[in-house]
Amino acid sequence: MVPIVPVSGAAEGEDDVQMVSLYAATQKIYPRSVQGIFAKWRWLLVAITQLVFYGLPWLEWGQRQAVLFDLGARRFYIFGIVLYPQDFIYLTAILVISAFSLFLFTAIAGRLWCGYACPQTVYSEIFLWVERKIEGDRTARMKLDAADMSLEKLVKKWYKHIVWIGISIWTGFTFVGYFSPIRELGMEFFLGNMTSWEIFWVFFYAFATYGNAGFMREQVCKYMCPYARFQSAMFDKDTLIVTYDAARGEPRGARSKKADPAALGLGACVDCSLCVQVCPTGIDIRKGLQYECIGCGACADVCDTVMDKVGYPRGLVKYSTENAMTNTWSKEQTWRRVFRPRVLLYLGILGVVTVALFTSLALRKPFKVDVVRDRSSLARIVSGGQIENVYRIQIMNAAEKPLNFKLSVDGLPGLVVATEDDVRVEATQSRWVSVRLQLPYDGAAAGSHPIHFLIQSYEEGVKVVGELSEKSVFLVPR
Repeated sequence: MVPIVPVSGAAEGEDDVQMVSLYAATQKIYPRSVQGIFAKWRWLLVAITQLVFYGLPWLEWGQRQAVLFDLGARRFYIFGIVLYPQDFIYLTAILVISAFSLFLFTAIAGRLWCGYACPQTVYSEIFLWVERKIEGDRTARMKLDAADMSLEKLVKKWYKHIVWIGISIWTGFTFVGYFSPIRELGMEFFLGNMTSWEIFWVFFYAFATYGNAGFMREQVCKYMCPYARFQSAMFDKDTLIVTYDAARGEPRGARSKKADPAALGLGACVDCSLCVQVCPTGIDIRKGLQYECIGCGACADVCDTVMDKVGYPRGLVKYSTENAMTNTWSKEQTWRRVFRPRVLLYLGILGVVTVALFTSLALRKPFKVDVVRDRSSLARIVSGGQIENVYRIQIMNAAEKPLNFKLSVDGLPGLVVATEDDVRVEATQSRWVSVRLQLPYDGAAAGSHPIHFLIQSYEEGVKVVGELSEKSVFLVPR
């Protein structure tokens, strides 16, 4: 509370100190159900995203889960690709592509991601659908919340929350199923044998879904999501947004269907406030572009419905750009401004990173090798007057089949592999191998000499399918 003291010379009776609260109580928003083309697109995106999210962990690829981020084994399986910690660059590239795709999409079409495919929006839509089915549409829900506690109210509230909790737990379980094999996780879940971390993350993610989609809803979009804050950096006057045609709609006012708005001095807006009632964030689109707008198009759907009823043309609220509204451009003129410098820059960066990623994946060898010198014994003289160095080689088989590996070395005349030079590694496994290299006593001068390990991979009875060369050094003692 901040005391506000009137300035000197105020009228008599106005010199009392007034207390003004800087915080306003949050008013619960009761979004009204809406039908229309954009509502159908939203539900289509809800169906697609949830089919992918809930269904992907159950797909099999060969003898394993198709998509699995196995943190314990330090392997990421993405269909036919197996990534190791050394392949972190690929995950980085995927994140860069995702980020620039979002930037590109935002520069062209505004916050359509938020309005149609963002998890917060998707789960809020699902939870709202459950709420409408149990408690009724907007008016019924408002009356139910305002009514005194009764058996009907108690049953409806508990029923709704039980369904919400069920959806949330299933969502948390599916999320963990991307990091633990979901079939095994399902058996552990029902038998009560889940690990403490699995239990924690299932219920943590369930709690986050339950709280964000059931209670916080638009508060997440308005106050917690950073995207709502920095989106303006990607907007310009040619970005597609939900707009209200003020030139056509104002002055607004109620009238009968048969009345001539021109004779009454009114615009097309009948001031029904339905655009506010259907908005999931509770804003009035007639006030212009606001950061709370998530671009869902619900107001455009309901306004088109009202325009149809009163016999006016559609499009009082629509997707357009600031330049198009100011200059009254046609659709063709508006779309000509899509490929502007900012968009071309995003497209260029996105194209380069995407091509680099897929080229690298296409040229990627089906195995990786790390060479580590044995620090306990740098160099020693063994029987036969040979100088011996010991190395530890890690061979990681990223293929979906067992591979054999042939080891050889070059760099010094007479340098040979004194241990077994043929190693078998099972599919998607790794193996450490101890390798001893020997050199005749007078084969090289004292000091450090660069050498190369050559590792060739082949299937049993099949020709070589790949080879790698790894650098190291051979030490000759003085």
